[in-house]
Amino acid sequence: MKIATWNLNSIRAREERLYRWLDAEQPDVLCLQELKAQDDDFPFSGVEAAGYNAAVYGQKTYNGVAILSNKTITNVVRGMADDDPQARLIQADIEGIRIISAYFPNGQQVGTEKYQYKLAWMKRLKAFFEREASPDDPLVLCGDFNVAVDEADVANPEKWSESVLCHADARKALEEIRAWGFVDVFRRHHPDGGVYSWWDYRMLAFPKGDGVRIDHIYATSAVAERSTAASVDRNERKGKKPSDHAPLIVEFD
Repeated sequence: MKIATWNLNSIRAREERLYRWLDAEQPDVLCLQELKAQDDDFPFSGVEAAGYNAAVYGQKTYNGVAILSNKTITNVVRGMADDDPQARLIQADIEGIRIISAYFPNGQQVGTEKYQYKLAWMKRLKAFFEREASPDDPLVLCGDFNVAVDEADVANPEKWSESVLCHADARKALEEIRAWGFVDVFRRHHPDGGVYSWWDYRMLAFPKGDGVRIDHIYATSAVAERSTAASVDRNERKGKKPSDHAPLIVEFD
């Protein structure tokens, strides 16, 4: 099974790219983030024509997550069963595995209200897993986590050290989620790091190699042990009107 995650930064802006990538890569599961579209505006017919089913939790202008699969999608749940109006989490069962597509808050700037929301959201996500799941379950958590795990995930650590992507509090919150029962599957295949998934649109970050790995695929141990390869498709960060993120892919036996 090939599972991928990709922050499209607007599905309407990247729709044709999405179809081309699905045709070329043929993932079994693709988790999408930052759709920036309501459910009614999601291109279900185009996705179906590409050979995929879709579970969608959209939101106008901001956020929005989805799970695409060429397999049957069942037991779809949107959100964390609370009153948060932001569309940041969707989960579903595919081939006996619980797949979760998550768009963690960015946080904007350390010390702001939005940063506190980010930390609180991550705390709620950990509580959600503690309440609703077990580390023995076959789970795969995919998405734009908006956190780099450590310095190996950052091309220029000094530049980003106090940012919302690398701040110690955000890293601690992510580690608490991982420690609940997940394995960082990508790191399992790239133990030395140095592989990035996001490059700022500004200051020629991509050609300069100023990247950060903030997109992740985590899995519970039983699933993670069956992973055979992991990669980032840097080509999708190139060309006309790319997302600022590239797809991150993990293959499982």
